[in-house]
Amino acid sequence: MNENVSPGLWALAWRRLRADRIAMASLAVVILFLLSVLASATGLVAADWEDEVAVNYAPPGFVGPDPALAALARPLPPPPPNAFDPLAADLSALKAALAREGHVAQAAKASTLPFGADKWGHDIVKKTIKGGQTSIVVGLVAALVAVALGTLFGAVSGFYGGKVDDLFNWFYSIFTSIPSILMILTVAAVLQTRGVLTIVLILGLTGWTGPYRLIRAEYIKHKAREYVMAADAIGASSWRRMFSHILPNVSHVALVQMSILVVGFIKAEVILSFLGFGVPVGVVSWGSMLNEAQNELILGKWWQLAAAASAMALLVTAFSLFADALRDALDPKLK
Repeated sequence: MNENVSPGLWALAWRRLRADRIAMASLAVVILFLLSVLASATGLVAADWEDEVAVNYAPPGFVGPDPALAALARPLPPPPPNAFDPLAADLSALKAALAREGHVAQAAKASTLPFGADKWGHDIVKKTIKGGQTSIVVGLVAALVAVALGTLFGAVSGFYGGKVDDLFNWFYSIFTSIPSILMILTVAAVLQTRGVLTIVLILGLTGWTGPYRLIRAEYIKHKAREYVMAADAIGASSWRRMFSHILPNVSHVALVQMSILVVGFIKAEVILSFLGFGVPVGVVSWGSMLNEAQNELILGKWWQLAAAASAMALLVTAFSLFADALRDALDPKLK
């Protein structure tokens, strides 16, 4: 490597990130969650999360089995030898028929699991991994949609200015004049359909304002610089100057905005699912787990709430710390 060549923006940013231990630890946690999403989506883990492997509300293993639940998990004892059982003949015939058809008796369900079970006997660990797949995918895809829209709108508005800028600023003022949670709930009520795609559209169509404001300011600043004016002088089109010359120089702003929006959108998905506007029945997410857990707390069953809240808190904290470190690393004033 030529030592006389100065490193670029991304090389300097990576150098600063590697020197920040908290940033690298946060990045490792984020990568671990992303790998769990990939493994869950491909069926390597948590593919059988809907199997009823334990008794209802089986407690975590470190708590110990509930005597009442353990009694339900044990098979009923056989009747005394001298007791008369009017159904004995029918049960024997049924057992023989099932054996001929290849059916096997279901094994006794577990009375404890590593982190407990829900009211249907689903493993909480596997359910948390599967729920994380939904919540993280929604956060990532919705942030990508919002940043793409914000970048496109900000580029057009900042580069052309004039009436085009006034039009986009009018839309920006409308969206920012309404509190974000009310805007999200309004769009959810208008769409009236529940699903992962619906949540992505809700969050993406309401979250573009932040990236738009920053990208617009960057384009206003860069369009008057020498390299853009030189591209104009040699005949480069407006779209080529916008996306081939200016965009690579402001892409770090979009990247930081996306990392910030992922955190906000994961929390927004949890809120929507908790309120009943999120994922449909049959699809699990951290928000739907928290929605179920509010009724379980009345019965003293806290482990589903603890699992979903701990996983969400760990990911959100790690992503927030990494986003802050990435923003500092990409700051050209810090060299």
